[in-house]
Amino acid sequence: MKKAFVLAAGSVALLFSCASAFAIESEYKAASTHPVDAVWAKVGDFCGIGTWHPAVAKCELSHGNKIRTLTLKGGGTIVERLVKWDKGHHDYVYRIVSSPLPVKNYISTIKVVADGTGSDVIWTGKYKAVKGTSDADAQKVIDGIYKAGADALAQ
Repeated sequence: MKKAFVLAAGSVALLFSCASAFAIESEYKAASTHPVDAVWAKVGDFCGIGTWHPAVAKCELSHGNKIRTLTLKGGGTIVERLVKWDKGHHDYVYRIVSSPLPVKNYISTIKVVADGTGSDVIWTGKYKAVKGTSDADAQKVIDGIYKAGADALAQ
């Protein structure tokens, strides 16, 4: 009986330790009246975010156009690394290398998909909150970034 209790307690402890490893997920979708190719022309330029995201003042590329450094309008810098870029599927995946955002282990995909004669901009991400920040607060920040950017692209 004692062995069964120890095994059960160990399983519960393992379950709770794994639960904290799960990432927070964010997703935002904005509909555009513009066709996929027109929206992808903006999104598909990895450093084009400097022209369409309202929080970004400037974007600079380095390391063979695989690293972008975003200077934010309110101050601060975000460095991101391109993981995968797919013109055929109108999407790319990137990771945050460093930032003032309250997240870590961040990976995101932004894509444009056809929707009738228009298109949808879909921005998704997985990440963890940094120590001292609640999951809800971290998600609120990322959700706001996605909404502001996707809505700007959709117009």
